[in-house]
Amino acid sequence: MTNNKYTNRPIHQLQELLRLNGVDEEWEPILLPALMTLEDSYLEWMAAGEGYIPPRDRLLAAFSTLRPNEVRYILFGQDPYPRPESAIGYAFIDGRVREIFSPRGLSREVNRATSLRNFIKMALVARGSLDPRDTSQEAIAALDKTLLVSQMRELRENFERSGVLLLNMALLFTSKEESRRHIRAWRAFIEKLLEGFEAYGPTLILFGAHAREVQKLKSARGLPQVALEHPYNHTFIVNEKAWELFGPMDLLLKR
Repeated sequence: MTNNKYTNRPIHQLQELLRLNGVDEEWEPILLPALMTLEDSYLEWMAAGEGYIPPRDRLLAAFSTLRPNEVRYILFGQDPYPRPESAIGYAFIDGRVREIFSPRGLSREVNRATSLRNFIKMALVARGSLDPRDTSQEAIAALDKTLLVSQMRELRENFERSGVLLLNMALLFTSKEESRRHIRAWRAFIEKLLEGFEAYGPTLILFGAHAREVQKLKSARGLPQVALEHPYNHTFIVNEKAWELFGPMDLLLKR
């Protein structure tokens, strides 16, 4: 008996979603089978384009600025930021933040975003700019930032130059109470997506407990993995595994 919860949606409607997000046809062999794992009722709800963030034309934004053969890492966060201005379709990239630094150290917007603040501090330590024993605003303010990126857009572009695909375990957000439901809804998508990447062999970067669920997926077992605490935790700043992984990328260097 056919399970009609899945894949009844015409393929052209899924292709339309890719085009709406500016995703190249090169992604279709990977993304279309993955999208087909979503329940039809869930896809219909998504197609309505209401009640979730990011908007429908940003759901797959992370796939619009990298080609499949450029992906060397897949970074998994939990779910999108809970603010419309922040959720722009990339894990960890906050659309509300423009400037990274200010004369006082980190900008006010970065300082308010705990995970982003800790990641920037870790990246500064990893590149040798900051002493892990002193990551204060005063220490950051004293740094020569001439050769450092200044905007969030530049940080995202540096992630992509290093081949990092910025994904969440759920690609949309409605409320904190429904986060687990959406993560479950996208689980099969993630598993099928990783099947499509088998030939490329990317390293999986897993931020936090929800992302570590990827380790249970059959399609993830043959891929290299680096599991880290979520950057929301202050210990992330001084995690040597994070330094070893992100240090060579030098994500804060202005290109």
